[in-house]
Amino acid sequence: MMSDHFRKLENMYHAAPVNAYYKPKLTVSRGRAEIVMDVNPDFFHAANALHGSVYFKALDDAAFFAVNSLVKDKFVVTVSFNIFLLRPVTEGTLRAEGYVTSRSRTLFIADSVLYLDKDKQAARGSGSFMRSGIQLSEVESYK
Repeated sequence: MMSDHFRKLENMYHAAPVNAYYKPKLTVSRGRAEIVMDVNPDFFHAANALHGSVYFKALDDAAFFAVNSLVKDKFVVTVSFNIFLLRPVTEGTLRAEGYVTSRSRTLFIADSVLYLDKDKQAARGSGSFMRSGIQLSEVESYK
């Protein structure tokens, strides 16, 4: 039953217009999510390394979907998110792993780690998330 929810979340993510540009791949499981995307020079700032917005997107998306894997009825929203940039990235494949670390009735905390290639940490993040008023069943791409 939950795996159906996970596949619907993945479909929703892949259908988001912003992801046509970044071309990430999402895999969701209970309380966890993984985002994989190739580094593209189009994502670089003027000094020819990955722009911080790409670090943020990967980390936030992974943490967000880890949380939404536990919420079957509502679309969750990011309340706050902090990142630590650990190294510049100029090539390779990024993998962001998100996982829920705490939850209450109204608030979820999730962490994420961004790896370059197989095991080099490029960044870390931590965020708080909560249920929105949007029903997942009302999101057209949640199917």
